[in-house]
Amino acid sequence: MSQREGLLAWLTNDPAGVADRLLELEAEKGRVNQQLSQTQAELVQAQGNLKQTQLDLKQAQLDLAEAKGFIAELTRQLFGQKADKLSPEQEEHLKEVAGDLQEQAERAPPLSRQCLEEELEAKHKLLQERPSRKRHPFPINLERVTVTLEPELPACPQGGFLRKMGEEVTEELDFIAAKLILRRIVRNKYACGCAQCGVVIAPLPPRLFAQSKLGLGLAVFITLARFDDHLSYYKLEQNFQERYGVAIARQQMVQWVEQIALWLQPIVNGMWELMKAGIYLQIDETPVKVLDPEVKGKAATGYLWFYSVPGADVIVEFSPSRGQQAPKKRLAGFRGTIQADAYEVYPCLERDLPGIQRLGCLAHARRKFYKAALAGDLEGIWFIAQIRRLYRIEDESGELAPENRKLLREQKEAEGIFQEMKQKAEELQGSRLPQSSLGKAIRYFLNEYEPLVGYLKNGLFEIDNNLCEGSIRPVAVGRKRWLFLGHPNAGWRSAVIFSIIMSCRRRGINPQDYLTDVLSRLPAMKASEVINLVPGRWKPKPSDSG
Repeated sequence: MSQREGLLAWLTNDPAGVADRLLELEAEKGRVNQQLSQTQAELVQAQGNLKQTQLDLKQAQLDLAEAKGFIAELTRQLFGQKADKLSPEQEEHLKEVAGDLQEQAERAPPLSRQCLEEELEAKHKLLQERPSRKRHPFPINLERVTVTLEPELPACPQGGFLRKMGEEVTEELDFIAAKLILRRIVRNKYACGCAQCGVVIAPLPPRLFAQSKLGLGLAVFITLARFDDHLSYYKLEQNFQERYGVAIARQQMVQWVEQIALWLQPIVNGMWELMKAGIYLQIDETPVKVLDPEVKGKAATGYLWFYSVPGADVIVEFSPSRGQQAPKKRLAGFRGTIQADAYEVYPCLERDLPGIQRLGCLAHARRKFYKAALAGDLEGIWFIAQIRRLYRIEDESGELAPENRKLLREQKEAEGIFQEMKQKAEELQGSRLPQSSLGKAIRYFLNEYEPLVGYLKNGLFEIDNNLCEGSIRPVAVGRKRWLFLGHPNAGWRSAVIFSIIMSCRRRGINPQDYLTDVLSRLPAMKASEVINLVPGRWKPKPSDSG
């Protein structure tokens, strides 16, 4: 019997069985289609991941190619037909420098690299390699919300019952949007019918602003949104209206921020008193645009001055000028060492203020020798190699105590390296044009020689001013968003709040936790107690449940 005849006989003899079989096949077809759809979705996702991986690989190849091109260009300038012939020693130094450039191109640059002067950023900027993606576990204190889904339990055809045999857990990170609330503080009044008791009412808790509707949480939110997230007041006003349906005028927020800065000013004053009592400060400055009503037609230029202790607090001060008046007034009474670049104001401070010595910044000198090397002057390579040796010593001594750090510098003969560089610079000075790249680098190095070697006297001192330059980065990022300060009077309050936020971050303190705590305490504190709220001494207030 053929297959066709067999199927016909089955259909004739058992039509119900054929119908059941067709239903089973239809159900099986549905399952297969579902599995096919799932497989196709997984394939699309895999293709997307593959495409992203290919893009990442292509970008990495481009980054590496550009770095190699930069090294090749430097080699061409130095080895080209018009270049002088290199000695074996110069060839070895060039290989070391090229190795450094390749190594830097293949890793994310340090924070200080992102804060270099604009003229260096315009040159061959070393590209960042994308960091590898790592899974970070969720913090233990993150609130957990558990949603349990129970299936519909079918009846067992054998008369039994289903027991739980395990569970599958799926985790997703969710966000509950912030909300504005109107808190009503109701204080009941009580009185007796007699004429002696009077009226009894609970005292109003201390508030930031007695006659204002600004609550603590909103005060912290606006402060961080403006000075940590770098949102403009215009954007904040728009967000409050669109997302929460509440109109808060920009002018109102400016007034609130000014009052918040007034509350925080004593803390910043306390921070400065502690810093001034030390022996070592790093200083730098950066310009900022200011809308000054007295300057018509364009934005004026003001300056934010940064005073910092490595690994500790940062004080920011606004001044309408880059002259010496602001730092001279700030440093009055300080006895110790300041570290800064060769900008003319800083040598004047050392000359005019008693008890102050200045250290130089080797990073600035190194940049000038890099320029000379890129201009094709072979001797610039030698100086870069020596500076490289000095930074290697600092890498080795980074985690040591100050006394051990100073000892390691002596053992590695860092001072001898400087003396070799000085001797070489003096020999070359007469053979290079003063306005050539190497001539400028040599002149800077020799003029700054004593400040540059000064860090060797104390293990507390740094080889350069890059830590202070790194403090400028948040302002530089914010400057691209809010573009300018709206008024010269905004300078001081911005400086106060920047000082608090930057110091908290340097010490690993969450600025939101810090501001929420200190702004809740300040209205009830005595002036003599404020010193205990500086970031270096601050301790969170114990929770009520604790």
